[in-house]
Parts: sequence; C-alpha cells; structure tokens
Amino acid sequence: MMGLKFMDAVPFKDVYIHALVRDAQGQKMSKSKGNVIDPLHIIDEYGADAFRFTLTSFAAMGRDIKLSTDRIAGYRNFANKLWNASRFTLMNLEGFDAQAATLDGLNLSPADRWILTRLDETIVRLEQSLTDYKFNDAASTLYSFTWHAFCDWYIELVKEDLYGDDAAARHRAQTVLYLVLEQLLRLLHPIMPFITEEIWQALPGTRPTTYLMQSSFPQAGNLPVDATGAAEMDLIMDVIRAIRNVRGEMDVAPGRLVNAVLDCRSATSLAILESGRGYIRSLARTDDLQIGVGIVRPEQAATQIAGDIEILLPLAGLIDVEEELKRLDKEMAKVQKDVEFFDRKLSNVKFVANAPADVLEKDRSKQQEAREKLAILQQSREKIAAIR
Repeated sequence: MMGLKFMDAVPFKDVYIHALVRDAQGQKMSKSKGNVIDPLHIIDEYGADAFRFTLTSFAAMGRDIKLSTDRIAGYRNFANKLWNASRFTLMNLEGFDAQAATLDGLNLSPADRWILTRLDETIVRLEQSLTDYKFNDAASTLYSFTWHAFCDWYIELVKEDLYGDDAAARHRAQTVLYLVLEQLLRLLHPIMPFITEEIWQALPGTRPTTYLMQSSFPQAGNLPVDATGAAEMDLIMDVIRAIRNVRGEMDVAPGRLVNAVLDCRSATSLAILESGRGYIRSLARTDDLQIGVGIVRPEQAATQIAGDIEILLPLAGLIDVEEELKRLDKEMAKVQKDVEFFDRKLSNVKFVANAPADVLEKDRSKQQEAREKLAILQQSREKIAAIR
C-alpha cells in the first residue's frame, strides 16, 4: 500500500512467509515460560553465520522450526570446516599466480574432473532451489558439497600432487583448488556473508570487485563437466570407503598399512580401478594392492562390496583375532545392559504416561542408538570370527 501510494508501483511481487520459530521442544517462545532464545546471545556464542545457516536449513515450507542450540553448534562446526579448508588452500598457494588462473590447457586429473563436475551440479541445484524459494534445499546442497565433496574428499585427493615433485601437477592442483574455493565462497556468501568475505579478501591476486558481495553469482555451464569420469571417480571412492570401513570394523591402527585384493567382475571396473590405483593406495593406506578379474580369494580375509567389485582384506597376522573377539564380547555386554535398561524403562506404563515428552523422546533416541550399536558390534564379531 505504501509503495502504491508514494511510488505508484508495487514494490514486490512475491512474499515469502517463513515458518514459526519454536524452542527445541516445539513450544512457542514465551517470556513467561522462560524459553525465549535471544538472537544476540546466540550470535555471541556461535557466530552470525552459523545462526543464519541454521535458520536457512530449517526454512522448509509448511513446517515450524524447532530451534536447537545443538544444531546451531553443528553449523558452527561447518563454518570451522570451511575456515580450515580455506587455510589449507591458502597455505598451498605459495608461488601461485592467481591472476593467470585458468583451466584452459590443463591436463586435469580424475579428481579434478570429479570436483569440477560436482561443483557445476551444485550450481544447477542451488539455482533451482533459490528460484523455487526452497531455501532449506539450497542450504543442504551447499553443506553437502562443501563438507563432503570439497573438504572430505577433494582436499585429500590432491595432497599427493601438492606435495609431490611434479611441478605441472602441483600447478594444476593449485589452479583447481583456488578456482573451486573462489566459486564456493560466492555460492555461500548470501547465507554466510561474514566468513566468506573474510576468506575472499585473503585470496591471492586482485579481482574486479573490492568486495565479494559485489561480485557476480556463479552460473552453471562455465566449468568442464565430465559425468562419466565423475561416476568412475565415485566408484574409486566407494572402494576407498569400503577399505576404510573394514579397517574401522577390525580396529586396525590408522597408520598401519594393509594388503588389499580387489576382485572385479568386469574389464570396465578393472580399468577404472587401475586408473585410480594411486588414490586407493594413498587414501586407504594399502601396501600390496592386487587388482584383477577372478583373483583367487585369500584365506582369512574380511570382505566388502562396492558396485561389482569384491574388496578382500587379508587379516592373518594383522590383528589378534582372539583378543579382538574378547574386546568385542566385553563391549557387546556393556551395550546389551544399556538396551535392557531402556527396554525396561520404556515398557513401564506409568513412566511413559507421566514423563515429559522431551524426556521420552531422548530415552527412545538412546534406546535406538544402543540397539543400532549392538547390531553393528554383532556384525563385526561375526566377520572376525569367520576369519579364524
């Protein structure tokens, strides 16, 4: 009405009405209840960017927001993850000419093609989410790419090139690392303006704009995309993840090298794994790595499956089977007591009828966690017992 009165024009055509923000138990905030969350206190403790990202991630249509400080703390960890990844990048850009940074003419590695493809897909999904006002989807897309693709995987995949003696490989890794981080900061900036501006100002070289907020938003289609290569890299990462899972289940020390046998069911998978042999050896911490089709199964081996590939880890001499079984039996007995405790507690009709909803929710959550942990321990014990 004011726009029509004074400007003779409607100032906007779309109105986004966000959900009601409630406390962690889903109750309306009230001074009389004492459950009001002061935004300024939250910002002082967790940071404005973490608070903004939390609210954005909860902004789903038709659903009230249960604001929990645990979730805000989780997104503070996300901000720290971005900060640490940026520090790693900046520390490895020594001697790098950011002004001349371009992907043209670079012989991109499989990891490079994978991250650039995933970045372009992220831009596409983000643009669609913002167009549809699905801000929670936008936040989820950015979170997944930043934490899992960029921080957890790509940074680990390029360390060998960054620290190696091949100058061309180091330059290529620096270029992709720099360009991906710069684009990522632009994508995150509308939700996390403070940390992204701080990092962007620390990037080497000069840019067309003084501030990140003045720069253009990334557009899809400007990056070299290799969907087939990205899918092949995903298979290599699945194998690495499977070997890591076995190591964790068998309680193998992180620094200890293991032997691995990768039995492929097709020549295609064989070729893919051969191309990623270096990645597998480095990230899965393997010593002797056999890759082939129809390989003879080693004795006393733990098994995992990734696609049409059987991953076999010979464990003879790697762990003390009897001692490990004793350790698991002891741990299972402890978890079994927790399961029985919560089963008795939650089967008590009087307790369930009188306990507050939040207490019941916490107990049921702990009961489920104990059951899941017991199931995992039982599976681990079965696998170890099978290699005796």
